[in-house]
Amino acid sequence: MQKLRWGVLSTAKIGRTKVIPAIQSSLHGDVVAICSRDATVAQQVADELGIARAHSSYEALLADPEVDAIYNPLPNHLHVPWSIKALEAGKHVLCEKPLGLNAADVQPLLDAAKRYPHLKVMEAFMYRFHPQWDKAHELVTNGSIGQVRSIHSHFSYNNREPENIRNSAAMGGGALMDIGCYCISLSRYLFESEPLRVFGHIMPYPGYEVDCFVSGMMEFADGTATFTASTKIEGLQFMEASGEEGSVFIPVPFSPIADTATKVILKRDQQHEELEIAPCDHYRNMADAFAESVFNQRPVPTPLSDALANMKIIDAIFASAARESWVTLDW
Repeated sequence: MQKLRWGVLSTAKIGRTKVIPAIQSSLHGDVVAICSRDATVAQQVADELGIARAHSSYEALLADPEVDAIYNPLPNHLHVPWSIKALEAGKHVLCEKPLGLNAADVQPLLDAAKRYPHLKVMEAFMYRFHPQWDKAHELVTNGSIGQVRSIHSHFSYNNREPENIRNSAAMGGGALMDIGCYCISLSRYLFESEPLRVFGHIMPYPGYEVDCFVSGMMEFADGTATFTASTKIEGLQFMEASGEEGSVFIPVPFSPIADTATKVILKRDQQHEELEIAPCDHYRNMADAFAESVFNQRPVPTPLSDALANMKIIDAIFASAARESWVTLDW
């Protein structure tokens, strides 16, 4: 079985607990190296996770000739510069979401990707690689619930750690960047179009420099999508797409437990049908899909144009919240 050799840029928690184990159990991936600016930490994590090589700098990882692809889970403000450095080092790149701090920040990475067309670059929106979303998309687009008019999603958790990067504005923290981006992405995915205009509201939280509670509305040609994202309330997530003849509900749309069955609920005529989705790990599916794009020399499943569009909408929602008015998007 052909394997893509991965290097992991830092010992971030998402890598240690989710992505690395997923790649290690994948069909087409092998994690061969990891790095940290602290050599002791790098070696400790490598030993814990069974990774062959530990590097004491990001530069050393990029220079490793045994690494084919880089997974970049660094804080948001480091996504673009280190992804560009990885391309310049001849590595394929899977970069955590959101791709950058704003649309202007993202553009240099898109430009770099064009300079290295033989290398693959993708934003790591893992949720799209879970079959529950394939089923939801199928039900929405095949007429099972009629014309979709409303999509509502909610994503929250409670993070009160002052030193956490998600509470740092300079590092690109905040609810909209961290989890609201999922709500924007899924709305575009199900409507299969871009919003015409958006409205955002951010509730200030004393003592925090980032947005901790944000609500948004996106107006599409066929309906509206609304969402709430917060890093300071009880953890909860769900998504419901409502059409003229029914609705589709996903109880755990973003972080289902790996390798456990999930469900999509189809509602029509006051009747509920629970559609069971077979167990899977969406991180593993994402890694394999990315590797297959490399091996088969075909485009990645989610192009960078999608990441840029999501970023433009995030920018517009921030602008709307600041102006307290609707913002029209220019596509």
